[in-house]
Amino acid sequence: MTEPVVSIVIPCYNEEKTIGLLLDAIAQQTYDASKIEVVIADGYSTDATLSVIEEYRKAHSAMNIRVVDNPKRIIPSALNAAIRDARGEIITRMDAHSIPSPDYIERSVKTLLEGKGTNVGGVIDIRPGGPGWIARSIAVATGHPLGVGDARYRWATEAGPADTVAFGTFRRSLFDKVGFYDETLEINEDYEMNHRIRQNGGQIWIDPQIRAVYYSRSDLISLARQYFSYGYWKVRMLKRYPRSIRLRQALPPLFVMGILMLLLGSIFWLIARILLLAVIAVYLVSLIAGSIPAALRNKKLSMVLGVPLAIMTMHFTWGSGFIWSLLHTGSAK
Repeated sequence: MTEPVVSIVIPCYNEEKTIGLLLDAIAQQTYDASKIEVVIADGYSTDATLSVIEEYRKAHSAMNIRVVDNPKRIIPSALNAAIRDARGEIITRMDAHSIPSPDYIERSVKTLLEGKGTNVGGVIDIRPGGPGWIARSIAVATGHPLGVGDARYRWATEAGPADTVAFGTFRRSLFDKVGFYDETLEINEDYEMNHRIRQNGGQIWIDPQIRAVYYSRSDLISLARQYFSYGYWKVRMLKRYPRSIRLRQALPPLFVMGILMLLLGSIFWLIARILLLAVIAVYLVSLIAGSIPAALRNKKLSMVLGVPLAIMTMHFTWGSGFIWSLLHTGSAK
């Protein structure tokens, strides 16, 4: 059977440090190189990203690499611009700071053509986004079940259905059926798209043999910004699809709200102070206990402190962003 043309679509903005690594990974794919095209949607990068891409294109003239503009400078519009420019029968969505394994495209296309899923993806192996103990701890935390719950694309060990995947592969014709990415959402565009696919009778399929490296945030401040945004934009999506919420998404705002209520109650009642201390103690013990295996596996004692710090940052900022979005959208009515 003739291999179909695959268009790899990549949203990009100021990715001079990693875009070359991604292009190298694409050049090393086991899939027929003549059947791969790369479409990068750039949001007017202000660093050397475009220069890196141009130099790479000149040095690898056999690779089909195109750059399209993304004037809205958000991920959904970047993906839509790249998909509209794509010529392949099959689309693979990648991030500019992701590194697919050499057989990523081959395995993804094979699984898709076998009909196992409408959108096929794999597991992302999270690497530190910078040097130092906290960056290493964040990488562990963002792939830890205590940090991300049942998000199977972070830790799945068996192939099967999922609610979402990170870097999916699907037929170009899918967008004629379900529409393009929702450009009113700055974040959560993948989850929203995958929900629409499932609503239309499709299946999201994850296979842990399909793997890609993803670089996590390098410090707690940038991690906090990331997860606050996740929580904030999740509310916007849930307003349209309230039944799409998962337990892992509901727990952080409920936890944050519970802590706030206990803090307020502790001003007046002894029982509230006791409950607050008990909840915090159980929470911290659980996080520390959960971090010990990772610390032993990585031979890094610092992770016993760093992983709980990162997970707490994720929980509290995601929950706070969710609550803030609820208040903000409610007051805007």
